[in-house]
Amino acid sequence: MSDARLCTLFAVARDDPQSVRLAELVAALSLGVDLGFGQPMEHVLRQCLIALRIAERRGLDAEERSTVYYTALLIDVGCHTDAHEQAKWFGDDIAMKSGKYDHELRGVRAAVSGMRLIGAGRPPIERFRIALEFARSGHREVSGMIENHAALARSLAAQLELSADVRDALGSAYEQWDGKGWPGAVAGDAVPIAARIAHLAEFIEVAYRTGGITEARALARRRAGEQFDPALAHIVVAQPDQLFEDLDGAHTWDAVIDAEPALALTVAGDRFDAALLAIADFVDLKSPFTLGHARAVSELASAAARRLGMPDADVTMLRRAGLVHHFGRLGVSNAIWDKRGPLAPGEWERVRLTPYLTERILHSSPALAPLGTIALAHRERLDGSGYPRGLAGSAISPTARVLGCADAYQAMREPRPHRPARPAAEAEAELRAEVRAGRLDGDAADAVLAAAGHRVRRRREGPAGLTTREVEVLRLLAQGLSNKEIARRLVISPKTAGNHIEHIYAKIDASSRATASLFALQHGLLPDEQLPALTGAER
Repeated sequence: MSDARLCTLFAVARDDPQSVRLAELVAALSLGVDLGFGQPMEHVLRQCLIALRIAERRGLDAEERSTVYYTALLIDVGCHTDAHEQAKWFGDDIAMKSGKYDHELRGVRAAVSGMRLIGAGRPPIERFRIALEFARSGHREVSGMIENHAALARSLAAQLELSADVRDALGSAYEQWDGKGWPGAVAGDAVPIAARIAHLAEFIEVAYRTGGITEARALARRRAGEQFDPALAHIVVAQPDQLFEDLDGAHTWDAVIDAEPALALTVAGDRFDAALLAIADFVDLKSPFTLGHARAVSELASAAARRLGMPDADVTMLRRAGLVHHFGRLGVSNAIWDKRGPLAPGEWERVRLTPYLTERILHSSPALAPLGTIALAHRERLDGSGYPRGLAGSAISPTARVLGCADAYQAMREPRPHRPARPAAEAEAELRAEVRAGRLDGDAADAVLAAAGHRVRRRREGPAGLTTREVEVLRLLAQGLSNKEIARRLVISPKTAGNHIEHIYAKIDASSRATASLFALQHGLLPDEQLPALTGAER
């Protein structure tokens, strides 16, 4: 990237406080990749630090180390893109990928381990059927997966406008020194140096984390000249203390972000949105049932926010939160996402973790953390029945309410393994039923439905922004009815009635039934039969 282009980016970032370093975006995505491999979060960040230390000892300059940096962060980013096929053949795709570091990649033990997983989790007869199908055609499908991972990682790097050197290195990410890697097109020094370093660092990080310096050195010696560049492997053997110094005690996220070589790349405004969209589309590749889900939710949520008259900053936040709200899906197996039958309790608990995982992926970045906060609550419900934290009422922000409605509507309009896509009218009816049950916000739902093209009857908003339902609750409250009595009268739960009263008090600045009743009287909200009868003289 030219110096002029970099200067332009920095100028845009200063003018737009909603900017982010590209390193933060890629590092956040790497945390999701860790989950998809069954590795502890920050595995990829640690391999990036190791890769940079190897590069320094190899004598690479700042530009070359920058290539190593982004290659190490993105080297395995394509491995979730065929998780659907992995789960089809091997059961749990995450469990299958977690065995990557146990054996030599082209070794007999690796092949035997893979064969043992075919049809895992299925009844014996079905496992036998899958094994036969795999023998007939499945092995050809699986053999091209790794090459496809590299090609897709290269494609994402291009969308993020990373350098040609980074793209070339990612395209060769699974090549080996001896030429027996994937696709096996190059060997030795013909493999880009950044790919050789990142590949070595990935395996060495696991060996060091699980077996310390002794295991890391042993792995480097054992595979030098075959999987690994022997000169790079020698650095691991000869200088382990320098490579692993403070690795366990470092605040890994900060260390990686601060270690970006050369000038930091920053994206802002439209480029921020474009980068998020590229990553969101990439994450949605995890299952054929979610293709395009994030971008559709993003468009619905931001359009709904505009209809609600939210500030421009909130519209932008919702557009971006919609793009990232499902990053946590990377941490759940496709054996669950693509299951055609009902989920078992343990599987359902994994699903309920996804908003938390999304927030965890995003929370370390100052620019992405606010998006994670919105995404965390998009599955919460006003009556407290949602997840992951069981938030209720005013604890759920207006932006999260809109995102929740947009996600719920869009999910119904998409096919799922257990059902076809639901018609628009049916999705609308279901969303409105959730509002009536007190689980979704009525205003947010109306705005989402209008954004989706449904005809929505305009609500007559009361004073202080009270909704129609809130006016109904206020009238009953003014009559002295309890929460239970209001709930019974309006066919809602007492908890929902209490939430409505809490919102009413906040909007009209009241603290008791008496002050709320006075507000209702002064603003003509009480029906005629509740007003005191007036004598002729008083009239």
